[in-house]
Amino acid sequence: MTRTTDVSCPCGSQLMLDSCCGRYHQGAVASTPETLMRSRYSAFVLGLHDYLLATWHPATQPGELASDPETDWKSLSIVAAEPPLENTGYVHFKAYFYGRGREQKGWHVLEEVSRFVKEQQRWWYIDGTPTLSRLKPGRNDPCLCGSGRKLKSCCGG
Repeated sequence: MTRTTDVSCPCGSQLMLDSCCGRYHQGAVASTPETLMRSRYSAFVLGLHDYLLATWHPATQPGELASDPETDWKSLSIVAAEPPLENTGYVHFKAYFYGRGREQKGWHVLEEVSRFVKEQQRWWYIDGTPTLSRLKPGRNDPCLCGSGRKLKSCCGG
């Protein structure tokens, strides 16, 4: 098991996991829809299905989540996260990944406007409107992981 003090948070905050999303995975309550969104993305990257289900509103929660070992999540980009109105919030994000499976081989972006609701003093993920697009980055394009390096010398090498 990897110690969380030695791992950068997958959400892109530039913080270590234990001082960022890891604390929510351990039971702290997310204070905003964006914070919950980031922690849920990190949970997808880390395969923390119990956390994903625990933060999904019971009215829309699936019975279970299947693992997807052929998806390599690379980075998260928050497009918009407006301050919540009353007890409802929305977060528009893009999550970049590399698919190794037969159906989704190559680079993709999952874009979604997620809806959150605040009940019982905590935020819950309700649902979203996702779109999935295939990407064709060039070798000299910036890497989709967000490193700032060229794709050919980073994740595409």
